[in-house]
Amino acid sequence: MYLQNLTLQNFRNFSQLKIEFDPHVNIFIGKNAQGKTNLLEAIYCLALTRSQRTNNEKELIRLGSDFAILSGQAKRRHQDVVLRLTLSKQGKRAWVNQVLQPKLSKYVGQLNAVLFSPEDLALVKGAPSIRRRFLDVEFGQANPEYLYFSSKYRQVLQQRNNYLKQLQAGRSNDQLFLDVLSDQLAGQAAEVISRRLQLLQFLTEAASTAYRAISAASEELTVKYVPSVAGISKEADTDRIYEQLRQAYAKNRPQELRLGTTLVGPHRDDLHFLLDGKDARQFASQGQQRTIALSMKLAEIDLMQKVTGEFPLLLLDDVMSELDQKRQGDLLNYIHGKTQTFITTTDLSGISWEIMKQPQIFHLAAGQVSKEG
Repeated sequence: MYLQNLTLQNFRNFSQLKIEFDPHVNIFIGKNAQGKTNLLEAIYCLALTRSQRTNNEKELIRLGSDFAILSGQAKRRHQDVVLRLTLSKQGKRAWVNQVLQPKLSKYVGQLNAVLFSPEDLALVKGAPSIRRRFLDVEFGQANPEYLYFSSKYRQVLQQRNNYLKQLQAGRSNDQLFLDVLSDQLAGQAAEVISRRLQLLQFLTEAASTAYRAISAASEELTVKYVPSVAGISKEADTDRIYEQLRQAYAKNRPQELRLGTTLVGPHRDDLHFLLDGKDARQFASQGQQRTIALSMKLAEIDLMQKVTGEFPLLLLDDVMSELDQKRQGDLLNYIHGKTQTFITTTDLSGISWEIMKQPQIFHLAAGQVSKEG
């Protein structure tokens, strides 16, 4: 798939913009704070209905405006798709081929995108929340069922945490209702975890292959899912995981009542990266850690293609300056001919662009975009 065009109104520092893209490689050049990242953010938001930079959607609306509109035409293997997303104080609304979608989950997946930014280089050593978000964003695109169950899980989790706080504060003493919430949460959590384990199996294989391809090293990369409930294994089915979670909620109840929060579940799980069986957070060099992060992003591309039958868009936000020339070349070689790629940079010098054949170059200054050539 590829994005043919993008139209923006009142998005970030763009008052009005319409731009046509090359189906292969598009490079956005400009000094800092000119709108390069905003343009990638708009593409990402059109695909996923959310920003990679903020959870406050009001920040996406141009200062002084009441709404923002994003639209674009995507070419897919079997049909063209016209997408439209509006952001306002009332929330988000999304259309596919002029048809308003009843739920955003029905919209996500029409256009798939993988983003790689300097922050993703912290995937190995950063906080567990970074790795959980990585799983939720990418698996949610690839698998509509995952998106559905993870959304339901968050809703019940919030409800259970709120009720735990009521019990903690003495505003309620009905623990039978807590039993009901615990059972519901275990059911949704089991669906999320079982799908994570299934999808992660392929992602691990693809990441291991990518690591070998771009590192020219002999180390073996493995990715381990670390559940917050001991004993959950990749061989366990959904029913077994459900029972293990119910037992964990019962065991942890005294502590959860004391703290007023849910202590185990997908929102507390993590990933560990191993090189030849050793924890990469402790034993891998910075270069190796960056190669692992890069391998995971490349594996996402292959996962999307396997699940959907089409390669996603690849968004590279100022990543080239963070990689040495070898890793730049490895990255560009690996993706060449696979994906429509969007790259932001302040300067073309020092980067192995010769791998990319005739990229389309855009110059950005103060929210204005000019096409080169």
